[in-house]
Amino acid sequence: MAIKIYTKTGDAGKTSLIGGTKVPKSHIRIESYGTVDELNSYIGLVSDHITDAPSKTVLKEIQDRLFTIGSSLACDPEKEPLMKMPDLKEEDVALLEKEIDRMNGILPVMKNFILPGGHPAVSTAHIARCVCRRAERICVAMQQEQMFIDALVIKYINRLSDYLFVLARYIGHLLNVEEIAWKPRVN
Repeated sequence: MAIKIYTKTGDAGKTSLIGGTKVPKSHIRIESYGTVDELNSYIGLVSDHITDAPSKTVLKEIQDRLFTIGSSLACDPEKEPLMKMPDLKEEDVALLEKEIDRMNGILPVMKNFILPGGHPAVSTAHIARCVCRRAERICVAMQQEQMFIDALVIKYINRLSDYLFVLARYIGHLLNVEEIAWKPRVN
């Protein structure tokens, strides 16, 4: 028999962190891992829009890391040391940096600010980048509120937003989509 997806335990506006601690659904920790989950969904959408096998492989790895980050954020920090949780490593950040450098080595030098658009794959990568930046802001806010958050999580999310920006440009390059230069109106 299948397990029911609904439990009705959240009907009163509370949910449980990993470890059992109850918090309001509006808690910043819930907002943080909910935003990471949203980001993960957009990463999947980006992957669905592209055919470049190396990029799809990296995106799948990123999705796995985002699940790791989500697990960390969803865990009661006082109970986490007692649990076996997946971890993030510096090598995960290094992979993003390596991919940024690889793609930048192929791309023309950027001479203008660019507007998102030109192809659904490019636009979706930019949406993912924006959600990633929001996730970063929420995580930094947690840190500023003295809530435990692994500094490597913030570092990874920061680098991921850079990766997604370069990926958007790279996707456009592979698709022969011209970048849309921002031309500010000056009166």
